[in-house]
Amino acid sequence: MTGLPDTALPASKSAQLIAGPAIGSGLLATKTLTVAPYVARKRRIRLGHVVSRIILYALVLTGAVTYAMPFAWMLSTAVKPGYQVYLVPPVWLPDKYDWSNFWVPWNNLPFAQFYANTTIVTFFTVTGTLCSSSLVAFAFARMRFRGRDRLFLLVLSTMMLPNQVTLVPLYLLFTKLGWINSLLPLIVPHWFGSAFHIFLLRQYMMSTPLELDDAARIDGASWFDIYWRISIPLARPAIGVVSIFAFTGAWNDYLYPLIYLNETKNFTIALGLPLLSSRYVTEIQQTMAQTVLAILPLILAFFLAQRYYIQGVVVTGVKG
Repeated sequence: MTGLPDTALPASKSAQLIAGPAIGSGLLATKTLTVAPYVARKRRIRLGHVVSRIILYALVLTGAVTYAMPFAWMLSTAVKPGYQVYLVPPVWLPDKYDWSNFWVPWNNLPFAQFYANTTIVTFFTVTGTLCSSSLVAFAFARMRFRGRDRLFLLVLSTMMLPNQVTLVPLYLLFTKLGWINSLLPLIVPHWFGSAFHIFLLRQYMMSTPLELDDAARIDGASWFDIYWRISIPLARPAIGVVSIFAFTGAWNDYLYPLIYLNETKNFTIALGLPLLSSRYVTEIQQTMAQTVLAILPLILAFFLAQRYYIQGVVVTGVKG
């Protein structure tokens, strides 16, 4: 009578079919309500991360530009003609590039001798620093003897003594030895070790297992064999760091050459650059040009040893 088939479903089944979509819609709504706050929170976190990154990069960029501006000004001034150096507002790109600033001072002052003296001082300073500091660091890191740690603390305590305190005693000592106005006072002290460099090398050498030394001793190796064949090859990153520090310090040193050197023929490049400025004439553009030439060895040395420098600083600061 109603047009329904004879095989009609039971009432319970019909109720389940009717209620099924309603129950499914409820679950979907519940899931939607549960996921929506999570998605919103995740979007807020992602947005906050992006904003923090933007602020961080802006600060880094600002600092980089701030620190790079003096270097950029030096490069700009090095190729300027004299009449554009003191213009206000300053001119960053000169209308005419004056390349003579790089070779004219060489005709007026013995810059070749200045570079030769600086090279000699730097070479022997780096060599002395590596030889002396690595030997002392090896003894503190690998050898076992009574009072080792106390003696190491005593060496570190010398870092708290300002260099200016020892200027007068050292000057009197070098005067008695007849070394004033020679390169010896700039070289010889570095052959007696540096507390800072000893600390760096010792921290790195302590990170290698002592079992290597014991195995070498069993095979008949002496302490010098262990130092030369095991510790030095393994400590190349730290040695690279110490080399860069010693090279930079010796090349840029101004105070000690000023104290110990009197004659122009013995001047280093740090003392030669101020000679371009006198009481009556100041050739700023030539000074900047020669400064650019003077820092080229430092830049070259850093890029050649950059990998060892970064690795050595990280490891010596973490291990030990």
